[in-house]
Amino acid sequence: MSAIHLVIMGGEDVEDVRRVLAICFRDGKPLAAIDVERILSFDMEWLSPDDAETAVQSLISTGWLIEEDNSLSPSISISGITAPLGWFPRPSRLTNPASMQIIDEVEAEGGEVETIPIAVTPAVKIEVTVGDENDADPRKKLTKRLTKYIAKTSKIDIEEVERRANRKQKALAVVTNWMCLALVAKEQGIQMKEIVDALAIR
Repeated sequence: MSAIHLVIMGGEDVEDVRRVLAICFRDGKPLAAIDVERILSFDMEWLSPDDAETAVQSLISTGWLIEEDNSLSPSISISGITAPLGWFPRPSRLTNPASMQIIDEVEAEGGEVETIPIAVTPAVKIEVTVGDENDADPRKKLTKRLTKYIAKTSKIDIEEVERRANRKQKALAVVTNWMCLALVAKEQGIQMKEIVDALAIR
């Protein structure tokens, strides 16, 4: 497929997807689906793991991603695409993206196209300290209290909070339980300052 530039009438729906692809594939190499999901959820923290999986499959089905030899690559040119400071995509534009077929049809009908420059500003990543499970991390003592706080604030059962945290820990393998709880809290829209304050080592 030839490189497709931003269709003006496609608006921000198209811009968001282009920017996301530029960030995910900035190294210019194909990626496995699970790697794209990891970037969307854990690296950039734009989506929950479940939504990231949905987004990747939707981007494939709508023609934004091409799947070959168990690897994915963008179907558009991402050269020169950047994003403004503090930018982040609307999740629904990734889980339910505009179809590339519609964009092709607009271009075929003579629709105006324009390449909009976008500076990719990587999100600040949370540094995770990997250590022995038997080390004396004082945050471990706060996990039960943190679990109860998340459950009460988000109105989710404690068992469900624990299940989500355990699923993240299995996916990431080396991340501590309290870090996974913090990620669950962030997904639920809980003010992270309170979580950070609770986990702060004094």
